[in-house]
Amino acid sequence: MENLIGLLVAAPLLGAAVLLCGGARLDRAGHWLGTALAAASFIVGAVLFADMLGRDGEDRALHQHLFSWIPVEGFQADVAFQLDQLSMTFVLLITGVGTLIHIYSIGYMEHDERRRRFFGYLNLFLAAMLLLVLADNYLLLYAGWEGVGLASYLLIGFWQHKPSAATAAKKAFVVNRVGDMGLSIAIMVMFTTFGTFTFGPVLGSAGEASEGTLTAIGLLLLLAACGKSAQVPLQSWLGDAMEGPTPVSALIHAATMVTAGVYLITRSGAIFNGAPDAQLAVVTVGAVTLLFGAIVGCAKDDIKKALAGSTMSQIGYMILAAGLGPIGYVFAIMHLVTHGFFKAGLFLGAGSVMHGMNDEVDMRRYGGLRKYMPVTFVTFGLGYLAIIGFPGLSGFWSKDKIIEAAFAKGGTEGWILGGVALLGAAITAYYMTRMMLLTFFGEKRWGSTPSPAAPGVEPVAETAHGSEAPGAHSVPDPHESPKSMTIPMIVLAFGSVFAGGLFSLNSSFVHWLEPVTGHSHGDSPLSAAAVTSATVVVLLTGVLVAWLQYGRRPVPVVAPRGSLLTRAARRDLLQDDFNHVALVAPGQYLTRGLVYVDAKAVDGAVNGTAAAFGGLSGRMRKVQNGFVRSYAVSMFGGAVVLAAATLLMRAV
Repeated sequence: MENLIGLLVAAPLLGAAVLLCGGARLDRAGHWLGTALAAASFIVGAVLFADMLGRDGEDRALHQHLFSWIPVEGFQADVAFQLDQLSMTFVLLITGVGTLIHIYSIGYMEHDERRRRFFGYLNLFLAAMLLLVLADNYLLLYAGWEGVGLASYLLIGFWQHKPSAATAAKKAFVVNRVGDMGLSIAIMVMFTTFGTFTFGPVLGSAGEASEGTLTAIGLLLLLAACGKSAQVPLQSWLGDAMEGPTPVSALIHAATMVTAGVYLITRSGAIFNGAPDAQLAVVTVGAVTLLFGAIVGCAKDDIKKALAGSTMSQIGYMILAAGLGPIGYVFAIMHLVTHGFFKAGLFLGAGSVMHGMNDEVDMRRYGGLRKYMPVTFVTFGLGYLAIIGFPGLSGFWSKDKIIEAAFAKGGTEGWILGGVALLGAAITAYYMTRMMLLTFFGEKRWGSTPSPAAPGVEPVAETAHGSEAPGAHSVPDPHESPKSMTIPMIVLAFGSVFAGGLFSLNSSFVHWLEPVTGHSHGDSPLSAAAVTSATVVVLLTGVLVAWLQYGRRPVPVVAPRGSLLTRAARRDLLQDDFNHVALVAPGQYLTRGLVYVDAKAVDGAVNGTAAAFGGLSGRMRKVQNGFVRSYAVSMFGGAVVLAAATLLMRAV
């Protein structure tokens, strides 16, 4: 079975190569080829999963060595794969959800003339993410890490003729390079400390390294995770990434890019377990980000950007859980998987709404769509119930476990983290209920007179061709999406309902991952029933507040000015403003200073030296003018000087 592991990466990688290099002859069938190869990877993953289930927990890890990448003395880098319970979980999520998104894209991108290239990029994204989670060493993981960054750049900027899309792609690429520096330096420190960067020796020897070294590595890995998973302070790219086609948003937010940071921290658990300060930094970043993203999601009227804030917040929950160590590793991954189902379903549902609303993204111009788009309403609604943690649905099981784990941290830290997690649950219930009410309930508002966009609301929406066509400028005719779009939404809705319950049955998911991640119950001051009761109370409170604000009164088509916090949240809590003041402006001044120093000092010294020698040579050149009389005078003058000197010396 080990020989099948490479096929997981090879299938979508082959699709990317064929679709991107095959030319126009594949335009008619390229989308089917890309989807088939994504499905083939999922089938291989399912076969390997079935084989893994038949093995004992400690014997489930499989390895495949393909070839030596860099075989030199003292430095050995291999292209080798490791398939264990953790990587298998990601394989099934990436290929399963990824295949559904491919199917959805067949209908969504039907009229895009560059559809073949789009599916090539999707295949490349899957291949890079699979390489990342299957690598058996950090250097190969880094190759997949950079491949994911490249694919995200290509997909976010797919409609590069739109300046906003080109800018968003560049922003995502640049911000992620900051985090990538952390991973590259961490790998260098690992090699100098352990003499290798293979998972087994590094993680097995982590206990022998000093706490300071492990802390340094842990903080560098956290920096990398902040970039890929859009955590504070490297979260500014995520909202702008909505400029890509909606299937891209679903793929990035549910199954690939933003989950990479959670995987990196969980896979490196042995390093963080030996570095308490690094763990504290991880939980702090997670706690801050889950509130940051939730607050941003409350103020967005663009349906995709509201979901982007939601993703930032939910990944914050996962990072927080991963920072709890063995108490939370399993639940971080559990929430990652359930989030993959309901967040993919929500994004695809948002795309379905846009498809039926002339690509309008402003929720204030929706209203009453449940009557016109029943399948989208039901599937989106189930995703909504799952993400807010409605009892019995997938998000309830996974998010509750994270909240319990936060309290189980113990002491003051446990109370603070548990309180933050509960507050995040309340805000999540509020902004997601707001989204449901604005989109599917109330009176229809899509025939309202167009007005200037409110602050923080994008005035231009995407179309299936990527053109700039504001949906508000024409009266939409809401209609249900084709089956190629609704069937993946229905499948994801089933996952949103049942996945968490299946994972929690007899603690099956805990037992599945425990041989890889370890697990500890901690010491919670609250019982599981008390935590569940508190979670349900805050959930209902958030729903009630949203209903009182948006369900009982007419919704204005143009957002009111709002409070200072609301206005700040519309501007993503001023994250771009902060980046400009703290990073961009100082960088510009530094660049100008360096240019001045280069021009005046470096170039000045070089040019000054050249000018001095040029002037000297010009003056010396006058001595050699070619006139005999000048040479005769020079010879006579020299003779006089020599004679005078000789006489003077004799006289002395």
